[in-house]
Amino acid sequence: MTGMGSRYEKMIPQDSILIVGPSWIGDMVMAQSLMKVIKINQPDVVIDVLAPKWSLGILARMPEVRNGIALDVKHGELGLGKRYQTGKSLRAKEYKQAYVLPKTLKAALVPYFANIPVRTGFFGEMRFGLINDVKPLDKVVLDQTVKKYASLAQQSDQIISTPFPELKVNADNAKTLLQKYKIDHQNLLVSFMPGAEYGPAKQWPVAHFAELAQKINQIGGQVLIFGSDKDLADGDAIAEFNSNVINLCGKTTIEGAVDLIGSTHIAVTNDSGLMHVAASVGIPLVSIYGSSSPLFTPPLTDKAIVEWLKLECAPCFKRECPLQHLNCLRQITPQSVFKHIETNYVIK
Repeated sequence: MTGMGSRYEKMIPQDSILIVGPSWIGDMVMAQSLMKVIKINQPDVVIDVLAPKWSLGILARMPEVRNGIALDVKHGELGLGKRYQTGKSLRAKEYKQAYVLPKTLKAALVPYFANIPVRTGFFGEMRFGLINDVKPLDKVVLDQTVKKYASLAQQSDQIISTPFPELKVNADNAKTLLQKYKIDHQNLLVSFMPGAEYGPAKQWPVAHFAELAQKINQIGGQVLIFGSDKDLADGDAIAEFNSNVINLCGKTTIEGAVDLIGSTHIAVTNDSGLMHVAASVGIPLVSIYGSSSPLFTPPLTDKAIVEWLKLECAPCFKRECPLQHLNCLRQITPQSVFKHIETNYVIK
């Protein structure tokens, strides 16, 4: 990450900018790379982010963000009237530039309605005039999501720099939550993220997580399970026959999850949004890949161990296994994952 300052294109002088953020947890974490690029180039600029309401907790842990602005529309909803009213309400802020990360037409509407003069993004779907600072999308060069985001504030003829996201853990809140849930922070503490919003072809089997939890319990470790309320049943299944396992799925705020994950010693996670959270708080992690690829959405940290079998049928990028065997995940054994934990955090 050295010598980055000379790579960035000279941006229009400005006091504040608006970023239209993505709709997924992992993508929102990766968007912090763009924010870091902007702040390196313009240390005094202020950044506001227009985003789904659920993501405000993530934005609250990004030092680069002044304000998170909730966009009150459902995922996939056009909500033209709501977008117009939101854009109109933002006109008084006089943003000089907007970065539109999603490539949809609807994502570009609020900056247009807000009369932001420079609206930067990729061309996307039928966005003539809505995006007036169109960036080239070379899919060979920009082969990762984080590169696409970070490239929006860099020259297209330079090597794209992607500073790692770094969410800031609130230590006081973490301490409060550790006490609330009676979590022993003195011994080995492991985060599990068994969910994957995209679909089951990205989810390591629950039985494998449960077996791994048993092995961790046997060496005196404790497991915290993180996810949404959709993951609650899987979390219960992992915890059912395991002592010293706490299922927190759907029980914490997103910022609470950030703070608690940052307090654990290592995470074991599918390729999911929470994987990117774990990577961004600086803890080691074991990232398990099935239908997706770490070449496209890698954990953005130097502390990750990737379990990926590279089978002939992978990556297929399907939500469910088209061959109905899920070997890309089933054949990654709990023992192989446990060895990473044992080698690095138990055997001295």
